[in-house]
Amino acid sequence: MSASNEPHPRPPLPAWAPASSLGLLAAAVAGLALSALCDLFSLFAGFRLRAVVDGDGGFGTAAQRELEAAATMYDTAGRYQVIVYVPVAVIFVVWFFLMRRNTGLLAPDQFRNGPGWAIGAWLIPLANLWMPYRVAVDMWGAATLPPAEGERYRARTWPVNLWWGLFVLSVLYSRYAGTQYKNAGTWPEIKDAVTQYMAADLAHIAAAAAAVYFAVRLTGMQRRKAAVGPFGPAAVKGTPDRS
Repeated sequence: MSASNEPHPRPPLPAWAPASSLGLLAAAVAGLALSALCDLFSLFAGFRLRAVVDGDGGFGTAAQRELEAAATMYDTAGRYQVIVYVPVAVIFVVWFFLMRRNTGLLAPDQFRNGPGWAIGAWLIPLANLWMPYRVAVDMWGAATLPPAEGERYRARTWPVNLWWGLFVLSVLYSRYAGTQYKNAGTWPEIKDAVTQYMAADLAHIAAAAAAVYFAVRLTGMQRRKAAVGPFGPAAVKGTPDRS
């Protein structure tokens, strides 16, 4: 028998398990920040368009030109948002997949689906409103350090819940605002639709900030657990990540 107090030796982690790419995480964070800046530009353009519409109702040649210029700026801001959103989404999903693969090595029994679902879950219409969240919750639990012996502890998943709640809100509200804007036929109707879009932009900004916090926290947790092992010193000393 071993001289230690443990009935069985602790299995080591595979040598290639330690962490996801920090470079990819940095790219995702930078992309989310750029996306938030585009949303801020859209907010500015929305405020300008609303102010012009409130000015004199578009009567007169000069006022009409100003309205058209404000509307053009707003449409340009929308194009910037789309152009930036697509590559940022791809980078984030790739990071999400690598993080799923790495955390799966730490606690494979805590996942309900295979690593491929970290990508596939985003591609299924309607189901993509909750399936990526399930993967994220599983990753969060797998990356959480275990409690000390005899201590009951459940990982607090509020960062995941906050990020996903804001993300779904921003997606659904953007679709609603887009429908309103598309169907608007008069300047007052356009103004009301822009107001809805501005609320969606605020939700986008909040969701981007929550996504950055979630990604950085999860990466830190995964690296810490990979360093000490699934049954490492933190479990013995009773220092799980409770924040």
